[in-house]
Amino acid sequence: MNTLPNRLILQKYLRHNVHFPHIWCPGCGNGIFLGALLRAIERTGYHRDQIVLVGGIGCIGRATSYVDFNTVHTAHGRALPFATGIKAANPALKVIAIMGDGDAVAIGGNHLIHACRRNIDVTALVVNNFNYGMTGGQMSPTTPEGARTPTSPGGSIEEPFHIADLAACAGASFSARATTFHVREMESLIFKALSRDGFSMVEVISSCPAHYGANNGAKTPVEMMRWQKEYSVPVDKAAALSPEERKKMIITGIIAEREVPGWTEKYRATLDGKREK
Repeated sequence: MNTLPNRLILQKYLRHNVHFPHIWCPGCGNGIFLGALLRAIERTGYHRDQIVLVGGIGCIGRATSYVDFNTVHTAHGRALPFATGIKAANPALKVIAIMGDGDAVAIGGNHLIHACRRNIDVTALVVNNFNYGMTGGQMSPTTPEGARTPTSPGGSIEEPFHIADLAACAGASFSARATTFHVREMESLIFKALSRDGFSMVEVISSCPAHYGANNGAKTPVEMMRWQKEYSVPVDKAAALSPEERKKMIITGIIAEREVPGWTEKYRATLDGKREK
């Protein structure tokens, strides 16, 4: 449970005297996500020295510079290999990998599916703004079909990845999706992901009014938030929608949750010679 007011939680975990102001554009959803993450961590009761935050390349990857945990800023697409190695070397640590959509499912896509399959005790948080915001808004693997970007000026003709569904199919023991508009739900799902064993993931649909929104008729932060609100549907209600209706919506909530032994538990049992033959 929280023991501090929200503003004191931010003061407790941010390196506010060192690495600010931040680089994020006005209206970016990264700040909302980071606040929810810090509140969720406070609720878990972990001491900051027990936390390792691993980030890749991209807008959200810079978050590792702003927080006072053990932090690692890695190469593009390589947050999960670093997180896997850290967890394997020291299972007592709580390891969190934060990535953007390009980082997680483009150059890092192979690492993501194997981390899910391996079910190692790492929490992956993917902030999905549907484009490569840091480099000008190019199309990413999650850009919706028909959406315009500088590299798809006539509208994307590709089917996008749905990251939380991909993680569930690849073997993650917990997979969920939230939006930066539904901030309380996002905080709750991140807390659940942090509280579990095995590989857990939360996909966070975020705003990028500077690039994705500007190219798709939502140039202001308010317009992007309104879009998240109007096009989100809880997973239980989504079951009643047709396939065509589901394609237009952001399906939120827990996508998959299953109790299976994690990689760390099985590896420890193997070392102890206690694994069943």
